[in-house]
Amino acid sequence: MSAPRRILFVCVHNAGRSQMAEAFANALARERGLAIEAASAGTVGGDRVNPVAVAVMRELGIAMDGHRPKLLTPEAAASADRVVTMGCGVGADACPARLHVAEDWGLDDPAGRPIDEVRAIRDQIRARVGRLLDELAGP
Repeated sequence: MSAPRRILFVCVHNAGRSQMAEAFANALARERGLAIEAASAGTVGGDRVNPVAVAVMRELGIAMDGHRPKLLTPEAAASADRVVTMGCGVGADACPARLHVAEDWGLDDPAGRPIDEVRAIRDQIRARVGRLLDELAGP
């Protein structure tokens, strides 16, 4: 059996979008029986995961208990098969992953937004993660 493919979702604080993407990717890959593992990291790193992001994920039955913001390292970027930035203006100077980025999703930051807006961002992330997994699981 081959090693799982690795996806790294990168944001500035690793507190909202990238955390939701990691959780969706791991949950959906398990559901589909795909050998894909996701992780996330931030170029600066936050103090904690956005509690509203945790709440809207819980609404869909995806727990993010134990998730903590992680700092992006060159090793994490280099070990990923696919690096996706979340649309947070991550510059090349701040982001060793920029050398490995496959795409940028251009998503709004959920920080400080009302729960309905965070739900909309969550749903955009779920749809994009689903398409990414379809692509990675292709022929």
